[in-house]
Amino acid sequence: MGYLEVYKSWVNDSFFDEDIREELKCITSEKEIEDRFYKELGFGTGGLRGIMGAGTNRLNKYTVGKVTLGLGHYLMDTYGKDVCIERGVVIGFDTRNNSKEYARVVADVLTGLGLRVYLMKDARPTPQLSFSVPYYKALAGVVLTASHNPKEYNGYKVYDEFGCQLVPSQADRVIQYVNKVKDYHSIDFEGNDSLLTFIDNTEEFVSEVYKQQRIKNEIIKNNLNVVYTPLHGSGRIPVSKILKMDGFHCVSLVDEQANDDGDFSTVKSPNPEDKEALTLGIELAKELNADIVLGTDPDCDRVGVAVKDVNNEYKLLTGNQIGSLLMDFIIRHTDLSELEKPAIVKTIVTSELGAKIAEKNDIEVFSTLTGFKFIGEKITQFEKAKDQDDLSRNFDYLFGYEESYGYLCGTHARDKDAVVSSMLICEMAAEAKSQNKTLIDLLHDIYNEYGYYKDVLESFTLKGKDGIEKINAMMSILRNECPFMDVEKISDFNKTTFEEHGFGTYPISNVLKYELKDGSWVAVRPSGTEPKIKIYYSIRGNDESDANVRFETVQNLIKTRMGL
Repeated sequence: MGYLEVYKSWVNDSFFDEDIREELKCITSEKEIEDRFYKELGFGTGGLRGIMGAGTNRLNKYTVGKVTLGLGHYLMDTYGKDVCIERGVVIGFDTRNNSKEYARVVADVLTGLGLRVYLMKDARPTPQLSFSVPYYKALAGVVLTASHNPKEYNGYKVYDEFGCQLVPSQADRVIQYVNKVKDYHSIDFEGNDSLLTFIDNTEEFVSEVYKQQRIKNEIIKNNLNVVYTPLHGSGRIPVSKILKMDGFHCVSLVDEQANDDGDFSTVKSPNPEDKEALTLGIELAKELNADIVLGTDPDCDRVGVAVKDVNNEYKLLTGNQIGSLLMDFIIRHTDLSELEKPAIVKTIVTSELGAKIAEKNDIEVFSTLTGFKFIGEKITQFEKAKDQDDLSRNFDYLFGYEESYGYLCGTHARDKDAVVSSMLICEMAAEAKSQNKTLIDLLHDIYNEYGYYKDVLESFTLKGKDGIEKINAMMSILRNECPFMDVEKISDFNKTTFEEHGFGTYPISNVLKYELKDGSWVAVRPSGTEPKIKIYYSIRGNDESDANVRFETVQNLIKTRMGL
């Protein structure tokens, strides 16, 4: 059927709830109808993410139910009914509008199929869901979140039995089952409450996070003045708990942003990457003369940091800068002699600065495709190699991070964790303050030793069917003609497989990376979960001024070629 026929079938079918049908009847633009019904909202390697609303290309009760039915059939066929009843699935959700309701839809569809379900009582961080899957010995996990996206969005991510988000080889099998669900009428939303258990293992999660403590000196911790904002998200309880447990008692919460608010009414977007999202936190920090401001996103897997500088202004650190600082801090406070083959993991669009720090300390560096699921997969691969006594691949995971403000120290989770990161960032800042330094000072110390890196991400949103076509055209242009004269190496991850230190090869991915002769690089990739195309720049310079000049030149070349 064409999109208009599908639209009419939804409007006229009493199977769909009245509010859904009324929403559709109020649409007057055929372009809007086309966008809502020209395709099914795709469940891919990044899960399901989209704007909430009525339609096949929107996130709603029915599209969530369809994916869940496919997932349930996959689990039943793979593990059998008895194992599904015994081990089941853990479900979590964040504070977004409808996240709790969608989580209950997932629970009802799965229990209706005969799977046991452990459902979080309240909104909790995504890393807690990752921790909870192996904690309950479950077969899989599902979390309802759209991370740091604007309020219109929601999403659905699936985790394997190790608590790692599905990588392509796993997701492809689930996708086959999801695609077999052709008829929404086949979804049973009734559920079976005898297979449903409500859970809250926050204390256990926080206790496990606390094992990553690096600084024990309570005096220097008490001297750090911290402002924290959960940005209306799920981080308030666990982050407050871990900081208190670790001895940070001068922590002030941004009250206006401490409530669960799916409209994120105090910010344009609940993204701690944006300084604007930390405005209220910075205002409170100025009042209290705080040393740092922490902000976590709605599902508390990312954390942003603003640091007071010598001019008493608050400067937002980039994800690459925070990752490099944490890398240096963790290495300095870890007895590496206790690890046989320490390793860190980063993504291919993450700055090389952290890698340089690791390499200087004889730590193996692994690079993965974009997405923390690939870092989580590495942890599982390392552990399996140990179980098999495979000495050639017997690595000890130390730290993993990506440029988009996601970090993980420890193996309590298989996803980025803003709870453990918040604790370590505060410890790092407290130690620096005891030495009359700030995190900015520490960063300059690193630059002085390893060189200056300017890392920038530009993201361009191109909505709708036309937008997708433009993004595809841009990638085709870049593949046909290189924008740079001084390129050292071009990696097209959509065409070539690359070896990963004996752990197989990268999956195919729509990413282009240009490595330049001066040590800089540029990467371009369409987002896997949003209608965006992203350009990553990592410019190596003699100093900040030199890097800025080089950045402008490189930026102009590639944006001109892409027509931006």
